[in-house]
Amino acid sequence: MKDARAYLRPEVVSRLSSMELRARLVVEGFITGLHKSPYHGFSVEFAEHRQYMPGDEIRRIDWKIYGRTDRYYIKQFEEETNLKSYLLLDASRSMAYKEEGAVTKLQYASYLSAALAYLMIRQQDAVGLVVYDEKVRRYLPPHSTKGYLQTLLLELQATGAENATGTAAALNSIAERIKRRGLVIVFSDLFDDPADVMGALKHFRYNQNEVILFHILDPRERNFNFGRDAIFKDMESGERVMTQPYQIQRAYQEAIQDYISYFKRQCRDQQIDYVLLDTSVPYDVALLEYLKKRKRIGG
Repeated sequence: MKDARAYLRPEVVSRLSSMELRARLVVEGFITGLHKSPYHGFSVEFAEHRQYMPGDEIRRIDWKIYGRTDRYYIKQFEEETNLKSYLLLDASRSMAYKEEGAVTKLQYASYLSAALAYLMIRQQDAVGLVVYDEKVRRYLPPHSTKGYLQTLLLELQATGAENATGTAAALNSIAERIKRRGLVIVFSDLFDDPADVMGALKHFRYNQNEVILFHILDPRERNFNFGRDAIFKDMESGERVMTQPYQIQRAYQEAIQDYISYFKRQCRDQQIDYVLLDTSVPYDVALLEYLKKRKRIGG
């Protein structure tokens, strides 16, 4: 039988037949990895528990967890654990880019979104999905029922990359619609004006939302390793440019690093969790960042 952790690799997940299977196997691989890593004991079930505090009722201690970890945790009541989360997926045409043999940025983000939705509903959290390009294309409000998971997964399965990028405008529009504070998770390559994008992210924070920003790039968008001669085509305008990438590779790498550093710095200042991913990174990296965030919110 294939090691469950193999399903944390995007290229393996892409060969599965349905979004439901992808979501389930990514989460199962993640949980298996947690039990075989330095994070042993920091498992999904802890998002439904909190550490025992003086004054808590002893009868609420979960002795099974104590037996495994030597630590006291109590199971929280549903009203303590329930959180509304919003998955905001950039499905503009730039997200369709991929290098040969890899998954597209949109595929990577969709599979990660599916796994997070599966994990959240398993934790009895409510989760919704927003698909956008230059404007909001689809809005599915948060619910926590297992049946609703199928609705989210079918939507992700059907989502393709279309239209130009309008991340800042779309995020501002979504921020106006979210009335109750919750957890906002953004999946995007951030190919928009950086200051405008940060302004939109601040909009969520102003409304007291917690935010995770998954900045998703293709490896070649970071290293610009295209060889000596190449023709570049703008995925949104169709414009073509012939160039010799090696001559501008160093300048490009410096520019993209400055771009990444801007978001890192700005997100840190706004208490936004910024996570840089490329489409070769296993999914446990992102899922662990989510789980740590969820634990801080519910702890």
